Amino acid sequence: MSYDVTITDHEIPLAVRDSGGEGEPVLLLHGLGGTLDDWERLELDGRRSVAMDLRGHGLSGEGPWEWERVLDDIEAVVRHLDLGSPAVVGHSLGGMLAVQWALRHPECPAVVTLDGLRSAESAPENYPGMDPVSRDRELANLKAAFDAQAAAMGRPLPVELQGMVARRALVERDGQTYARPAVRLLEEVRRTPEFRDTIPLLHGLACRALVVIPTRDPQGSPGGELMKAFRRGVRRDLAGLPAHVRVAELDAGHDMLMAQPGEVRELVAGAL
Repeated sequence: MSYDVTITDHEIPLAVRDSGGEGEPVLLLHGLGGTLDDWERLELDGRRSVAMDLRGHGLSGEGPWEWERVLDDIEAVVRHLDLGSPAVVGHSLGGMLAVQWALRHPECPAVVTLDGLRSAESAPENYPGMDPVSRDRELANLKAAFDAQAAAMGRPLPVELQGMVARRALVERDGQTYARPAVRLLEEVRRTPEFRDTIPLLHGLACRALVVIPTRDPQGSPGGELMKAFRRGVRRDLAGLPAHVRVAELDAGHDMLMAQPGEVRELVAGAL
């Protein structure tokens, strides 16, 4: 039976859910705007699954988004729960962290990144085969959409929308309800080069790795030619990876964890 614990002997409090058991440990890292609840449907038989709320998310504490400090947060969880050298599975932002964890820990047995390669708001050269004028216009529109989304996170959450957000991601301030993460953290993450493109780091991995990429447009995205070009760029840049880094395409969108947990479970279990 799983249990929740808050680690307090660290720079910030860290909320963790541990499935317990004697199986080999696997650490689960959610995406930007998610919580450890995102992993509820991923049941890995025979494994000790440990999920955490990243800093600024869920019930974990606030702190600036610096990748090394976030990796230190993960170190605190691994040390506190005596996980040794866990495999790491991450979705989106969590997948980017999984790659960086494996670079910091070459002894890591395996990593899986679920659509955690680069932001849809990436460098222009990452959209090959698209007319430059159309590309730049669509990228400007995408940036405006992300800006609006971030701004909305800074406003109180209407009552009718609160049920759509994980309870552990809601916070009360001055009598109003807000969703985490805060705008400041969202903007800090968006500006980092690692979030905009993690693919180059894959070449430095020493452990077995599975990279899962979706074939459908992200929900809520503009779709169209921009996302087709984005996927062409991802496929182009995943060519020539070391043999121990495997790529799998899944007929899914970015919400694969929620929409297709069975297919994701099979891929993850096979990789581990």
